[in-house]
Amino acid sequence: MKCMKCGKEAFKSTTTEAIELGFGVLVIRNIPCYKCVECDEIFYTGDVAQKIEEITERVKQFIQEVTVVDFEKAA
Repeated sequence: MKCMKCGKEAFKSTTTEAIELGFGVLVIRNIPCYKCVECDEIFYTGDVAQKIEEITERVKQFIQEVTVVDFEKAA
């Protein structure tokens, strides 16, 4: 896979994303991603991006000030 930012090679990895929701922060750990070897840009496939959106919507119902979710367990 090529990096969308610089065009260098990107490899499969995992990352952690913090999402500010205004009334709290959602931290999603172990998100599958591609990471560029050159510029460290991280990007997601369409299905992973969709799952992140689904997790975010579900968590909005019970979020506290800070909520931490494992991607694999929540997806």
